[in-house]
Amino acid sequence: VQLQASGGGSVQPGGSLRLSCTVSGTLITTNGVAWHRQAPGGQREWVATFAAGGATGYADSVKGRFAISRDVDKNTVYLQMDSLKSEDTGVYMCTCMRRNQRFWGQGTQVTVSS
Repeated sequence: VQLQASGGGSVQPGGSLRLSCTVSGTLITTNGVAWHRQAPGGQREWVATFAAGGATGYADSVKGRFAISRDVDKNTVYLQMDSLKSEDTGVYMCTCMRRNQRFWGQGTQVTVSS
């Protein structure tokens, strides 16, 4: 299983970015995909999940600002991030579980700064 994250960049506060996570080796309709992030010097934290069955969930810190979606044909999960804040800065990584093993993508950097 491989996950390829992309779409990061540098934006000003209030800006938007859309991250993509393309999965190979398993279907996102069989295994849910989650986004996590890690701020500089901080702990990794969960951001959002798109479960295999279609349910979604968000961390309180991003609820109402971020939206997770998926394209089954492309086997890709997206994270639309709006109203970005400086505290959203970090490396964003996508992950999925398959047969009790967790797989991670390489991460994409998001920097929110004026």
